[in-house]
Amino acid sequence: MERRILGRTGLEVSILSLGGAAFGNQYGEVSQEQVTACVHYAIEQGINLIDTSPYYGQTRSETVLGVALRGGWRDKILLCSKAGRNDVASFDFSPSALTNSVEASLKRLGTDYLDILIAHDIEFADDFEAIFTTTADTLHKLKRQGKCRFVGMSGYPLGILQRAIEQCNLDVVISYCHFSLQNTLLLTELLPLAEQYGVGLMNASPLSMGLLTPGGPPSWHPASAEVKAICRQAAEYCQSRGANLAFLGMQFCFQEPRIPTTISGAAKVEELEANLQALNTPIDPTLLAEVQAILAPIHNVTWPSGNWC
Repeated sequence: MERRILGRTGLEVSILSLGGAAFGNQYGEVSQEQVTACVHYAIEQGINLIDTSPYYGQTRSETVLGVALRGGWRDKILLCSKAGRNDVASFDFSPSALTNSVEASLKRLGTDYLDILIAHDIEFADDFEAIFTTTADTLHKLKRQGKCRFVGMSGYPLGILQRAIEQCNLDVVISYCHFSLQNTLLLTELLPLAEQYGVGLMNASPLSMGLLTPGGPPSWHPASAEVKAICRQAAEYCQSRGANLAFLGMQFCFQEPRIPTTISGAAKVEELEANLQALNTPIDPTLLAEVQAILAPIHNVTWPSGNWC
């Protein structure tokens, strides 16, 4: 699998990374055996970056991933986890909370260190100046202590990630739902700044949390009714052409050489296989143009997230 350099970290990351949200039963129940098989297969296929969080499944994702990485598998990958987000509406980015969270994550994951530590969804903080100072300082302290090799932050609003890049001396950032068939703001609003500062970009949720799938998004999805309706039209059009909108969406992300890696969740081998097939199948330029025309009225339309304005 092709690998790309992740900013100034020097890490060579697979262009497809494995996201661990589904390990925590967030999208349906999966067994330890299914997760272990998926993780091992991903590594065998060349995926070398796995992303998780204590938030996913209220620590279940990290726990089952830790089991899957026993027996030497941990040494074959770059491991990314997060801190600061504990539940849907529970956030704590204080130094003690971050430190305790990382220690607990290391135990669950069965490792002495993380390759990448992320402050998770920082737009939900109630004190942004503390994020850019105290939280950032804590991340760098944990890095100096050897708890992680590199540090970063994640979030939805690009504005807050811009500030974080400018002020926090980050190694990486994770941006979600901003590089997809429906939204390419990552390329214009964040990528130039990330390149200027040498920050590695990790693109998460390439299917916009289910918007760009045949089944459509979950009921809690924050997009407007118009955005959901037009994405549904695009999915139906793909189906009429004997194609799959999610497959096209993954192909679209993989073809952009300036994005080092795209994180896509899977907890079963068959789910991962679909992403690998998209990675290895040339995109149909005619279908892509037709779908982009359908999505044009909502191109780069976003939604509110957290407390950042």
